[in-house]
Amino acid sequence: MAKGLSIDRRSLLLGAAPVATAVLSGLAGCSPRSGDGATAYAPTFFSADEWAFVRAAVGRLIPSEGPGPGGIEAGVPEFIDRQMEMPYGHGAYFYLAGPFLTDVPPSLGYQLRYAPREIYRLGIAAANVEARKTLGKTFAELPAGDQDRLLDGMEKNAVRFTTVPAPVFFGQLLANAKEGYFADPLYGGNRGMAAWKWIGFPGARADFTDWIDQAGRAYPYGPVAISGARG
Repeated sequence: MAKGLSIDRRSLLLGAAPVATAVLSGLAGCSPRSGDGATAYAPTFFSADEWAFVRAAVGRLIPSEGPGPGGIEAGVPEFIDRQMEMPYGHGAYFYLAGPFLTDVPPSLGYQLRYAPREIYRLGIAAANVEARKTLGKTFAELPAGDQDRLLDGMEKNAVRFTTVPAPVFFGQLLANAKEGYFADPLYGGNRGMAAWKWIGFPGARADFTDWIDQAGRAYPYGPVAISGARG
């Protein structure tokens, strides 16, 4: 964790605070399933080294410490791996034909030829090259503090990659981590609706009309998943 840096996990995940790649204060009221089910999942897209990176990085972005589920326990790496094999991962929703411009405002849209799965493949390789060059180990082998500093450097473009820009890779990883944390469990993340339980989100319930005019009152029912499972 960067010295003097303390960011609330809720603020980070809901986008209300500047992103900081460090151990976040707060969260673990939801216990992982026996044996941490995420470890039993066999990735279909990521290689063994890439999978080690994804699990390590998710573990730093949404750590297990504190009053709420950590990203590993919530199955976020599994969500990301699954997405890479979906049309989204193959870039079905991206404009990838070019021409691509540089130094343009974000309003002009995505300006790279890489689909999400390519961003991961190139970004993870570049991150491991940087980790080996500066610290002599792959990212997953580094202690937590060094992982935090490397992620922070990627976010701030203090670490330069020769392929995909480091901030683009970091942004992709963070966005997918948030999505996996709060998505319906159908997609692999938010295991046991743990993240929904933590923030009090009711899930996929069909009718909320009785609660429209009850602002500020705690919702008394647990979440429901698309599958019909109840939390």
